[in-house]
Amino acid sequence: MLRVLAVAGWIAGCAAGSAGSAAEVLAIPAVIAFWVLLVFGILAGCVGPVGAEDAAMTIPVTTADGQRVDLQARLCRPPGEAPARLVVIAHGSPPHEADRLGMQLSHCTGEVARWFTARGYAVLFTLRRGYGATGGAWAEGYGGCARADYARAGLETARDIDATITAGLAMPGIQPNGAVLVGQSAGGWGAIAYGSQRHPGTAAILVMAGGRGGHHDGVPNRNCRPDRLAEAAGQFGATSRTPMLWIYAENDSFFAPEIAAAMHRAFTAAGGRATLLQPGPFDGDGHRLLFGPGGSAVWGPAVKQFLAQP
Repeated sequence: MLRVLAVAGWIAGCAAGSAGSAAEVLAIPAVIAFWVLLVFGILAGCVGPVGAEDAAMTIPVTTADGQRVDLQARLCRPPGEAPARLVVIAHGSPPHEADRLGMQLSHCTGEVARWFTARGYAVLFTLRRGYGATGGAWAEGYGGCARADYARAGLETARDIDATITAGLAMPGIQPNGAVLVGQSAGGWGAIAYGSQRHPGTAAILVMAGGRGGHHDGVPNRNCRPDRLAEAAGQFGATSRTPMLWIYAENDSFFAPEIAAAMHRAFTAAGGRATLLQPGPFDGDGHRLLFGPGGSAVWGPAVKQFLAQP
């Protein structure tokens, strides 16, 4: 009985911040407190909640002209002490500068982060150059529609991704290899570009609605030179060998099924390794599939199977 009372007191003390003041918790008879707190999962909270946020950090990246820019970053660690496999999530790119500057780092309590941390992965978010608190010059422009240089734009995104993965793999408590890259929209296009470069620490790449040039002139389902997008995908595929999973929902208003399929054909015909999945419509606009509420119920099973492959 004394042992039960001692454990109950420890749980009560650990839970005081979330279940009321210590006095309120300890006012409950100790045995009852033990079972109540256990049932409500507070015991699990004492060893670190899923999606706990680390302190803010910065990650340096060197620009094409040799300048250093510090990317704002956030690391979400899973419960437990074992070294975790790294997942880096690369965000998209709003078309307007004001929206880019207003972007914020994703939180560890979000659905995407929690899906990965619940499975033992550590999740690293950054804001690339020209976005949110990172600020600075935006490097991912493709030069206008007439001569859209999607390859150059993707490689600039890949520059920040590479710096993020390199820094993440060197962090304490992170496995030094086997990283997973997840890119959405412009971040997904950057992930395809990153795959064409040397990256010994990365084992798998997930592309969610990846591409550039969507919503041309602010119009849904209107794209700027999708032929150039497919051409650039083929260019990347020629030197890409890391396994990829591409997911584009049927009702994606940025990259319709035929555009996604054309990119995939060009990429794989050139030698790239990618599986294309095109699930049905999602939440009014499938471009939101990765971060949309309930999205993990759609992409989660396929991602779990993909990451389980040797």
